[in-house]
Amino acid sequence: MNTNEQCPCAKGAVSVPQEELIDIIVKSIHAVLASEPRQNSSPRDSGSHSLRIPLGISNRHIHLTSKTFQHLFGEKAEFQTMRPLYQPGEFASAHTLTIVGPKLRSIPGVRILGPLRNYDQVEISLTDAVFLGIDPPVTNSGNLKEAAPLTLVGPNGSLYLEKCAIVANRHLHMPKSDAVRLGVKEGDFCRVRIGGEKPTVFENVLVRTNDNWKLQIHLDTDDANAANVREEAFVEFLGKMGTTI
Repeated sequence: MNTNEQCPCAKGAVSVPQEELIDIIVKSIHAVLASEPRQNSSPRDSGSHSLRIPLGISNRHIHLTSKTFQHLFGEKAEFQTMRPLYQPGEFASAHTLTIVGPKLRSIPGVRILGPLRNYDQVEISLTDAVFLGIDPPVTNSGNLKEAAPLTLVGPNGSLYLEKCAIVANRHLHMPKSDAVRLGVKEGDFCRVRIGGEKPTVFENVLVRTNDNWKLQIHLDTDDANAANVREEAFVEFLGKMGTTI
């Protein structure tokens, strides 16, 4: 059909320029969409704060007991704060250690986090584990049943720990009020998405609840590098996976 010919049904009609016709159609579609009720509502529909969860990148670090700290730094050493962390009551201490694997490969300057705990634990990435020559489990903080061995070296001595090194689960800190709002509970696993140049969906993110915590997800440096996170970032909550521990 010749586009210059007028359709017989349009005889006698007023000719409308193409640009104006497109504008009329677009406005009509927007009006229809605006009048339709939203379907399949979820906790994410309640506001943008439900979508965006602050991301914290967890570099390799150490948790120590008071006894181990005194052994490595001296009986008269005082555990000193360097700066507070995002979660209330937690802080980066002024103290670091060198960690040594069975192949005598070492990583110096690993920060001790406070406060002191009732167990000794070294949290590393899988990349660190390969370098050190160990095979730590991917598990929750505090679960040291299958943890890998390392030697800790401080200014006052060294200590071999048979079970101390783990790769921490991806985990989501939240107060119970946020857990209710997002439809999850302690021990659930969920999915989150990071946008940007390398958008990435992470699964098996462990939900941890405590009313003293602020909403934040923790990823280690391997996961953060996979998503090309280079500055302050947020993740989108995609829902519970339906698996609990």
